[in-house]
Amino acid sequence: MTEVRVYTRRGDDGTTGLLYGSRVAKDAAQPRAYGDVDETQAAIGLARAAAGPELGAILVGLERDLWMVMAELACNPEKVDQLHESGSRPTPEMVTALESLIDDVSDQFESPTEFVVPGEDEVSARLDVARTVCRRAERSALSAAAEGSSVLPYLNRLSDLLWTLARWQEGGSLATRSVPRSAAFD
Repeated sequence: MTEVRVYTRRGDDGTTGLLYGSRVAKDAAQPRAYGDVDETQAAIGLARAAAGPELGAILVGLERDLWMVMAELACNPEKVDQLHESGSRPTPEMVTALESLIDDVSDQFESPTEFVVPGEDEVSARLDVARTVCRRAERSALSAAAEGSSVLPYLNRLSDLLWTLARWQEGGSLATRSVPRSAAFD
């Protein structure tokens, strides 16, 4: 058996390698963006660890999708087409699939019309944490995603889906002081 080491020491100088070549500083836009997506994936995994089978199946699919989002953000921009050719890049169809899932889940409960206070139960609270981390990933991806990429729409819909899943899981929401929920946060 070949021994694989976790450490390479190549990043000791504060740089990291991109897919298909080149190195950038670890605090450059791309590593910040795919790092935030990685954190989103971990937060979804934390929610999945407490979820039942139906929600768990949805969440593991999302975690798998996020590998493609991270791959695109971690790719040498000059070679991103190689990801498309290999099927390792988020697509408009993936965004549409999230929209369909949001619609399907929304049909299973009455959506709150006011802002909600997170934390009605453990699973919904974990989903709300994943949602906020996803929103940060979306903001980070603004400066890293290629023009015409599906990364930003995917992350935007994903955060909407995570909000929807949290409300579905809690079954009933604790409203704030009757402040109407607005589309201003979309």
